Amino acid sequence: MSHQQTPLDTERPRESDRPALAWWTGSPLYLRILCGLALGALVGVVLRHYNQAYGVAPQNSLLLELLYQASMLILKVLGALAPPLILLALLDTLINARLGSGVARRMAFLLVLNTVVAILIGLLVANVVRPGAWSKIDLPSRTPAASEDQHVDPIAELLKNVPESLLEPLVSNNVIGVILIGIAFGVAMRRLPPTDRTMAEGMVAAGFKTIVIVLHWVIELVPIGVFGIVSHVVGTEGFAPFKALGAFVLAVLIGLFLQLCWYLARIRWGTWVRPMQVLAGMKDAIVMAFSTDSSTATMPVTYACLRDKVGIREESARMGALVGTNFNNDGTALYEAMAALFVSQLIGMHLGLWQQLLVVLTSVFASVGAAGIPEAGLVTMTLVFSAVGLPPQYIGMLLTVDWFLDRSRTVINMMGDVNVSCMLDGRTPPTDDERMTKGGIELQPA
Repeated sequence: MSHQQTPLDTERPRESDRPALAWWTGSPLYLRILCGLALGALVGVVLRHYNQAYGVAPQNSLLLELLYQASMLILKVLGALAPPLILLALLDTLINARLGSGVARRMAFLLVLNTVVAILIGLLVANVVRPGAWSKIDLPSRTPAASEDQHVDPIAELLKNVPESLLEPLVSNNVIGVILIGIAFGVAMRRLPPTDRTMAEGMVAAGFKTIVIVLHWVIELVPIGVFGIVSHVVGTEGFAPFKALGAFVLAVLIGLFLQLCWYLARIRWGTWVRPMQVLAGMKDAIVMAFSTDSSTATMPVTYACLRDKVGIREESARMGALVGTNFNNDGTALYEAMAALFVSQLIGMHLGLWQQLLVVLTSVFASVGAAGIPEAGLVTMTLVFSAVGLPPQYIGMLLTVDWFLDRSRTVINMMGDVNVSCMLDGRTPPTDDERMTKGGIELQPA
């Protein structure tokens, strides 16, 4: 008996109508990265045994080289997006920043202080633990190694970063030059007449949103890059390079924990709130930050927890959680500083005092460009690496563990917003009238 078509049958999407890769694009990014990691390791083992059986040197394997070049193409695109991302992020920040207020100045001080402390903690842990030295291997470098930090003139180094043209920093990935141009044009845009300033704000906002859309497209290709990198590394070097990654993950987690201790200590001695009260009240935001991998997506939950569960004032919660989240990426800054030292230790390249200070400077501004976007730290990391002459191809190896570390540092980014909110609230608890006011609307007691 033939089946008669019903209206429900016509409305239900057929299997043939669904996108061919819907199952892939609909799954979480970290699962796709894990799939790329597993498949890459399997392909690398097979190719390594095949080359050994037929006496082919791994460096002469055409397939391994193709996999490597494919993964490098994805990293190059990420690197190409980094300068305009940071430039537009700085312009958007400077145009819309509310300057002159005492609260705004104090928040700016707290944000800079937390970021600098995070980077210093990252450098301290990386220099003490030295995760890259846990597995000494001879990794070939495809880019010239940076020279040792001997007889370096900081003034001359800074002058070399002053751009010779407006487009030069965007082409050469010169993060200092990008920052100088962004600050100059951002301040200039604030002086435009109201009509022109509104137009400039719209153009910058549209450009920033466009870059973010393209960034998400490239991020979809990250699992393929992981597959190519892992296949190439395992096929040529075996699993030795990945032994040090366990030490790197441990070192990063130690650094993030120390940064959390810094936040809680500041809250304990500088505010009326107590650390355990903060941790208990922010549980929902912590879980959401780890699961969504985005401090921006967690922003409404962070704000609601600060107001409803921690109980701080409306203005403090709004400034720290809604405004500060666009600037506060301490976990990302800490991670990028540690990643630079880890890779330098892994390949046996010394980074002297000046180069580590350059890592601090570039990480501060690169963390602003991260903008709360999942995996955007990978983009800005290319600028940190290029600033000190580190080979960018080793960023690909970090992709194998970045899916987990990115979630961990997102939690720290969110807790940085909480820290700023609590510090702005001060040492005096809010009165009953202040507690009953939310968003300028008087709430009736339950």
